[in-house]
Amino acid sequence: QGLIDFYCQVLGARVERTVKDLGLAQLRAGSALIDIVDVHGKLGRTGGPASTGQGNNLDHFCLQIEAIDESSLLDYLRECGVQAGEFAERYGAQGMGRSLYITDTEGNSVELRVVQR
Repeated sequence: QGLIDFYCQVLGARVERTVKDLGLAQLRAGSALIDIVDVHGKLGRTGGPASTGQGNNLDHFCLQIEAIDESSLLDYLRECGVQAGEFAERYGAQGMGRSLYITDTEGNSVELRVVQR
């Protein structure tokens, strides 16, 4: 539940659907859908053991965010206890843009990227 709370309470996602017999929760974050899989559930057990800080199989994933005052967002994230880097100009799927990296409660790296208009 901690990971679901993080994405919903801190990043504003919402639970769209749960499939309890699979151990799956699907969170809506704008136009993105984040699948949270319980490693002890039916679906999670088929993937093998949980990732560790030294054995992750995902570098990061990216969520687009609306333009926001960067220092206000950094203050908010830090108040929530979120490990956050600094905003920088980075290359991504839509070319160059402003983004920062955060770490969720399970140690996953998430890029928050400002939508280019």
